[in-house]
Amino acid sequence: MENSIDSVKLNFSEDALWGLNIALAVVMFGVALGLTTQDFVRIVKAPKSALLGVLSQFVVLPALTFLLVYIFEPTPSIALGMILVAACPGGNISNFMSQISGGNSALSVTLTAFATLLAIFFTPFNLSFWGGLYPPTQAILEQVSINPIDVFKTVALILAAPLVAGMLVRRWKPKTAEVISKVLKPLSILIFVALVILAFSNNIDLFKRFIGQIILLVFLHNAIALSCGYYLGKLGKLPIADRRTLAVETGIQNSGLGLLLIFSFFDGLGGMAIIAGWWGIWHIVAGLTMAFWWSKRKIKHE
Repeated sequence: MENSIDSVKLNFSEDALWGLNIALAVVMFGVALGLTTQDFVRIVKAPKSALLGVLSQFVVLPALTFLLVYIFEPTPSIALGMILVAACPGGNISNFMSQISGGNSALSVTLTAFATLLAIFFTPFNLSFWGGLYPPTQAILEQVSINPIDVFKTVALILAAPLVAGMLVRRWKPKTAEVISKVLKPLSILIFVALVILAFSNNIDLFKRFIGQIILLVFLHNAIALSCGYYLGKLGKLPIADRRTLAVETGIQNSGLGLLLIFSFFDGLGGMAIIAGWWGIWHIVAGLTMAFWWSKRKIKHE
């Protein structure tokens, strides 16, 4: 059992965990500086695309992830890591990728804001619900005695508080928000990437030992996420630009939030941490590749 990915814990100090908390909050604050209440009003005026985007992220992807886990039967900690990643909202670089891909930028911004708020409820719910349906992952949840309310509080603190603060700054000091945003967005992403690299540099031997167990699963899982967003939009007869945005918003997950929850509640459990960490790397590669490919395929008048 000593050599099992389910038995190892990744080393991540209290200081590094605080740094990860701050980095995620700063990233979310930077995203919120570009949001206004009009981004939420768009949902009321044209709800179909936004509602399909939410359905794709918080219902379809977690369900397909559970099916993937059920078919491939990975080790329990890997399975729970996959379920947790699928339970997280879209990542902070989804707006950038949606713009490159020729997607609907306004829809992307709207979904980022709306999904972030909904994640306060849906992330702990999906983790508890889908993790509880699969006996091996249910055993982990029972062993750590995770309380969905505690997860709810953590997600609210990291996502909702910076979101509200950023939007208030944008409302009251729009010029200041614009200046700060130009510096803060790239800086905060660099800080976050540095912290993820630090997490893996302290555990490089474990990462190299177990990467073979998860690399293809993450590839398949991410491909499913990107595809389900696009084809749900196609099924809903959305414009091509909206379909591309749904693909990006579903396939670019906030794996940083996943890592934070793993180190906060699961003590850096091996399979979960390596899944979330590799997702954080791979979804950028896959997302940018897809975005640049789509950027070369101009959308004809519909």
